[in-house]
Amino acid sequence: MTTSPTTSLPPETPRETSFAETALKLGGKSEEEARRTGAIDRADDQVEQLFKAQYQTINSPIHRAVWERTLPVELFEAAHESTPPDVQQVMSHSLDVVRRHRAAGTIFNTENKIADVVLNDLAKVGYWGLLVDRQYGGYGAPLRSFMPFLTQMALIDPTIAGMASVHGCIGAVDPVRTFGSEEQKQRFLPKLASGESLSAFALTEPCAGSDLTALRTHARLVGDRYLVTGEKLFITNVVPGRTIGLVCLIDNKPAVLIVDLPSQENEQFKIVKYGLYALKHTYNRGLVFKELPVPAENLLNVPRGNGLTIAYHGLNLGRVALCASAAGTMRLMMASMIPWANFRVTYGESIAKRELVRRRLGRLAGLIVACDALVAWCSTLLDQGYRGEMECVIAKIFGSEMLKEAAIELFMKTHGGRSFLHGHLLGDNVHEYLAPCIYEGEGEMLGMALFKSLVKQHGTQYFEPVGKALAAAGMKTFSPMNPAHAWKLRKALMPYGRWWLGELTARKWRTELGPLPEALRQHAIFAIRGLQSLPMEISSAMRKHQLKLADRQCRMSLLSARVQKLVVMLATSLYAAKQNDEIVRSAADVLCQDLTRELTGAPPADRYFRAVTSLGAAIAEGKFASIAGLVPDEILMKYE
Repeated sequence: MTTSPTTSLPPETPRETSFAETALKLGGKSEEEARRTGAIDRADDQVEQLFKAQYQTINSPIHRAVWERTLPVELFEAAHESTPPDVQQVMSHSLDVVRRHRAAGTIFNTENKIADVVLNDLAKVGYWGLLVDRQYGGYGAPLRSFMPFLTQMALIDPTIAGMASVHGCIGAVDPVRTFGSEEQKQRFLPKLASGESLSAFALTEPCAGSDLTALRTHARLVGDRYLVTGEKLFITNVVPGRTIGLVCLIDNKPAVLIVDLPSQENEQFKIVKYGLYALKHTYNRGLVFKELPVPAENLLNVPRGNGLTIAYHGLNLGRVALCASAAGTMRLMMASMIPWANFRVTYGESIAKRELVRRRLGRLAGLIVACDALVAWCSTLLDQGYRGEMECVIAKIFGSEMLKEAAIELFMKTHGGRSFLHGHLLGDNVHEYLAPCIYEGEGEMLGMALFKSLVKQHGTQYFEPVGKALAAAGMKTFSPMNPAHAWKLRKALMPYGRWWLGELTARKWRTELGPLPEALRQHAIFAIRGLQSLPMEISSAMRKHQLKLADRQCRMSLLSARVQKLVVMLATSLYAAKQNDEIVRSAADVLCQDLTRELTGAPPADRYFRAVTSLGAAIAEGKFASIAGLVPDEILMKYE
């Protein structure tokens, strides 16, 4: 695996004020808010430093697509999936294990959680070691293989697919393999690979969710041990005896300790149990520590950074995994919708022949193909060494929001009142379909983070000097049309003026596209032109709101949403063009038409309705190949 190729880090430098912190201070925010925001911004910078320069955010596909004058199409194309034979064997055996237990009715224990016998059988075939490097007993699976595999696992059991993500992507595996010393890797990774110990990551606290500067759990060094005190909440995959990455404060700075939890509760370690509608088949619990001893040698060392650096690093893997699982879950919905649509008769005809139902099936196919495209593209970038922050955020937001839409607007409305019966996929799992909107970061919050990442360099290069000049001149804001303002700030404004004139006169859209089906070509061109028209609009918003932009959350969210939709269009059209299945290509065309209308506000034409309903009719006839062989859930309350 090459998910985080690193370069040798320079020595720690004196603390620098981040762009966000400077803007907040100049914008009149409190010292405390500026300090906390700056801490998050610096943690992001520290993650950047883990990656070689060519793979950092400013050289990422999305950043280049927006700010450069020629869009690098090749960076939006997914690599061909090439899975090593032994990795493929582990994947095949893992799927067989879960199928066998599902058929035998032994998948759950008496608490309705995934049974230990299933976890142990998966361990025997190598499931838990897929993302662990080979020299430590794992298989080093490329993400381009692992992520689509999660989609296949989700077709059998979404919870087990999710547990692989928790263990390998956001649990203890990624922190140890990325930040651990050789001694720590030798000590922890073999047992994480073998499944002797499953893992989790303990970050969230009662007061610290999206605001990770509010952490309270702390550890103090006493002799050769840290004594940990504090509380964690909403920690998935936690039971006594497992291994966790624990984010806590050490000397008032975020740090990560790898903790082997005690095999049973004691005075220093308590499990907090609560009712939770989502994640019902796995253990999601709170943890309370009261001077729990942890060997000092379990502290992960970040040469330039802290515990938040470690926490942010693994989130991108989890975000792609979420999109992969969503693609599998939506296939389960489709497999359930088709038999019901063909069975249910109204006014003497099956609803599979009704336009609205066909439109739902066509739309669902488009959502599935787009998720597949994002998963393939993002995992390709991560394997190549890119940080992939913005790209993985888009995959997470799209996957979770479209899963929600599929559940409510497509699945539920097709099944009607039966959706709420005990035993129905939606009635039994609705919280599982909605909760991903919160997992790995709530969607709109992540959308704003994406926007901040996109504008960070532009702001630092052109707007931060203006902000500092404003402060030096005793001005809170400036008007470009006011000659007095322009004169006072002329030196700070000159670089921006040169950029603006260059952008105004630049020739763009010179991107070369390879051979594509015509409909998908037009979608790709639309997306490229849309992305390359954004710099002036984004910069205009920054110029208009200046130091108050951080408070204009609705504007940032709107601009971010446009970027996301254009990126999804481009990645989906390029992915589908490489597929030989005409149903997949048609689904991508439908999805891109939907996104185009969302961006332009144009109403759907009859041509679109014909396309989407024809696609839905083909799907109702069983022509969506990737759900072939799926056994749908039982039709409830059949009638004669």
